[in-house]
Amino acid sequence: MEPISWTDFESIEMRIGTIIEARPFEKARNPAYQLLIDFGPETGIKRSSAQITQLYEPETLMGKQVVAVVNFPVKQIANFFSECLVLGAVGVNKEIVLLQPERMVPNGQRIA
Repeated sequence: MEPISWTDFESIEMRIGTIIEARPFEKARNPAYQLLIDFGPETGIKRSSAQITQLYEPETLMGKQVVAVVNFPVKQIANFFSECLVLGAVGVNKEIVLLQPERMVPNGQRIA
């Protein structure tokens, strides 16, 4: 991969949000969940499709804080409109481990 500039990095808006709803995404090509994530008063609540079914169940996701890119354009996936990209580390078997703060922080806090 080519290096990016500091300006490129600064244009990526990553924020902390709390998952307030998670349910199976039946119409997705690959197993996924539909997530509703609260990013606080400035950014609001956003929806995301996340292929995290190998390691997580919907009920265990409720209340988890995650890191997400919130300034991507909306992406339609089947009949769902994803408004942010939840970040995770991809394992050897393509399982995704969510990136999370090591302690609770206010929703909407920016990653720098």
